[in-house]
Amino acid sequence: MKIDLTDTTSGKINKALVKGRRAIGTPAVGMVLTLVIVTDEENAYDALKAANDASREHPSRTLVVIKRVSRSPRDKAKARLDAEVRVGADAGTGETVVLRLYGEVADHANSVVLPLLLPDAPVVVWWPVHAPADPASDPLGALAQRRVTDTYACEQPIAELTARADAYTPGDTDLAWTRITPWRSMLAAALDQAPWKVTSVEVEGEEHNPSCELLAMWLADRLKVPVQRSVSTGPGLTSVRMDTKQGPIELGRSDGSVATLSIEGQPDRAVALKRRDTAELIAEELRRLDPDDIYASALRYGVDRLDIGSGELPGPAPAQAAAEGAAPRKKAAAKPPARKAASK
Repeated sequence: MKIDLTDTTSGKINKALVKGRRAIGTPAVGMVLTLVIVTDEENAYDALKAANDASREHPSRTLVVIKRVSRSPRDKAKARLDAEVRVGADAGTGETVVLRLYGEVADHANSVVLPLLLPDAPVVVWWPVHAPADPASDPLGALAQRRVTDTYACEQPIAELTARADAYTPGDTDLAWTRITPWRSMLAAALDQAPWKVTSVEVEGEEHNPSCELLAMWLADRLKVPVQRSVSTGPGLTSVRMDTKQGPIELGRSDGSVATLSIEGQPDRAVALKRRDTAELIAEELRRLDPDDIYASALRYGVDRLDIGSGELPGPAPAQAAAEGAAPRKKAAAKPPARKAASK
């Protein structure tokens, strides 16, 4: 069921939601959160479709905020709010309100959204494209416990990672990080099977792909070893190789669907590692609303220690490694023999 409202208010939208629920015979509200999607007209359809698919797992009230840019001064002076209320089969398993803001109303989107939030329910804000530099300080982002961006949709995705690290606030996350969850799970499981000391890592994937960079940051942060970043034709991530004294551990995926796990002394195994669509990524993010400390640690580790995209992430400095209880790198031990040879 769809209800169109022109030049309306938040109060009238709430009344339309109640009217729509009664019309389809479901007055009870069983939604678990409010998902606010901030996008433009061009990307609204795809974002809303992904949210509706994710609502099968997380029934929610979805508010789509579309700020209409007026080109003529006459249109800019006229403030207006149009809404499209969807309930029933047209809104997945929850409710959907598409808000189109014109004129000065577009500068006060938080005032429009606030009365439409579900009471006593978490709020998640998602920017499919054009996320603010600091999501937590954005008026809409300030309403949320969880703020989701997507650096892959940016014009300069690698540079955007630096901005995400500088402005990070607990509750921030990125779909580029969500995309590598299966890779991180598979690599952790491989090291459980072969608990060997990793000496170096190579991550191979598309150029300017933030997911590849984030995986390299995570490996450098967790393993405290140098990580080499190499470029392939894709799609996405194609290979991760971890070198050990006992032999290499490699996870390779050339077709974007099935990967091969190779461990020294064991037969190769085919594992399902398909590239997931946006609906699956959003559904995963909605499963947990607490701060993602692992994402924050990996993001800050990489940004603090290298020029992202330059090709290599160094391991920790010797002094830092000693402070963390790890053995210093062997380069420091190689200097005394060189001085003896010079004295001779």
